[in-house]
Amino acid sequence: MRAVAASAFLFAFTHSTQAETQFQKSISYFQIGGKTAADLDRELSNRGPLTQSTGARHPGATEIKFGGELTYVEKDGRCNIGEVKVTLHTKILLPRWKNRARTSADLALIWDTLSADIKRHEERHAEISRSYGRMLEKRLKGLRPQKTCEALQAQVADTTQKVMAEHDSDQQRFDRIESKNFDARMMRLLSHRLKAREN
Repeated sequence: MRAVAASAFLFAFTHSTQAETQFQKSISYFQIGGKTAADLDRELSNRGPLTQSTGARHPGATEIKFGGELTYVEKDGRCNIGEVKVTLHTKILLPRWKNRARTSADLALIWDTLSADIKRHEERHAEISRSYGRMLEKRLKGLRPQKTCEALQAQVADTTQKVMAEHDSDQQRFDRIESKNFDARMMRLLSHRLKAREN
């Protein structure tokens, strides 16, 4: 339920040694119509965001883009990591049902439960990405000095590629677990909301 853009780092020579990870998140909505549960299912299938990773439409999505800047410092005949700044932009896309205010209490309860779960799911994708942004910054800053900046740059590329592969694998694992547990989770959430409504 996400689209991941490739990371890109800019390289320059400087004497700075600061580090900073910058995260930005935005939320946008797509509208769906319908008056029944079957309508909602069809609308989500037809109007949900299309993700490149699956080639299918989903009830929600998180677009993820890593980037940043990294500089090198030449000192005592060796090349060191200087400034590291990892950036992460996440854009969460969620459904908004335009007929929510004109439906039955039961269908409203189902929709509220489903939409809250979709939002929680996509927020978790963003959290996973943030943890990998921090991990990437830490690993890049931990790289040892090399004889040449070309050699260090190769290590930066290799480290970035490995962290991004771990990130993608973790995101896919999360989706598999969530998909497998969806029915049981929805029944539990609906039961909890029904009890809260009755009290």
